[in-house]
Amino acid sequence: MLRMAIDQQGSAFGMWNELLAAFGLMLVLEGILPFLNPRAARQSLLRITQLDDRLLRLIGLGSMALGLMVLYFLR
Repeated sequence: MLRMAIDQQGSAFGMWNELLAAFGLMLVLEGILPFLNPRAARQSLLRITQLDDRLLRLIGLGSMALGLMVLYFLR
């Protein structure tokens, strides 16, 4: 019983560790464009503000779906 509790806590720690690692990787990837080319990053953000809400939602949905597929095939 005690061993099962320890294993479950270890799994939870491992999950949080991987989640934080993924978050850190996301921050690194998100920071590449502004670091290398701040002007292009600013122009991209200005273009995004001009998109229609429906199109922006569709882009977000597509991004989430692609991310889920990548996770599914990697795991």
